[in-house]
Amino acid sequence: MSSIDTRASDDAAPPRRRLSREDRQRQLLDVAWRLIREEGTEALTLGRLAEQAGVTKPVVYDHFNTRPGLLAALYQEFDARQTALMDAALETSEPTLPSTAMVIASSYVTCVLLQGNEIPGVIAALASSPELEKIKREYEVIFLNKCRVALSPFTSEGAIAPAGLRAMLGAAEALSHAAATGEITPGQAQDELFETIVAMVDRSARDTPELVAGG
Repeated sequence: MSSIDTRASDDAAPPRRRLSREDRQRQLLDVAWRLIREEGTEALTLGRLAEQAGVTKPVVYDHFNTRPGLLAALYQEFDARQTALMDAALETSEPTLPSTAMVIASSYVTCVLLQGNEIPGVIAALASSPELEKIKREYEVIFLNKCRVALSPFTSEGAIAPAGLRAMLGAAEALSHAAATGEITPGQAQDELFETIVAMVDRSARDTPELVAGG
């Protein structure tokens, strides 16, 4: 090929599109999830992310600033997906305890499975520092409040003990993790979480009149 043909070929090549800030962040988060899936959370550093995403380190630092900032962004994305999934399901579900409990159970398990084995690693990493643990707790409180509001109509006094909600969350995390790793099936995880939620609400419905009478 002549030099003229080479220049013509070069001129014909489409220009490389510069990603918008939003698109770049989406790319970086996608690469971060893939890194965790393939190499584990410990392998996720800002430098490694830059290398895998094909960008310079300053680009990654501009988006996340620190590794904790990146982990927080990943957890925030997981939480937003989980919230959207549950909200949409609650809007179309029957206003009964079985339907509401199944929505919560299936939404939680489904969202974890959509993210795969990555989210347990992110959750574990969030417990590695007070800063990250605080972020995780803040999102947990929002999720638990949403569950409390959804389930309260099925108790006699509209109250569910915080301890019961925390127990439900612990079961949700453990069962979803077991389903993600193949220890149990997704159906088993959902059914067991469903039973846990129903039992918690039934217990609250029984205990509340006694608390009122005792007060």
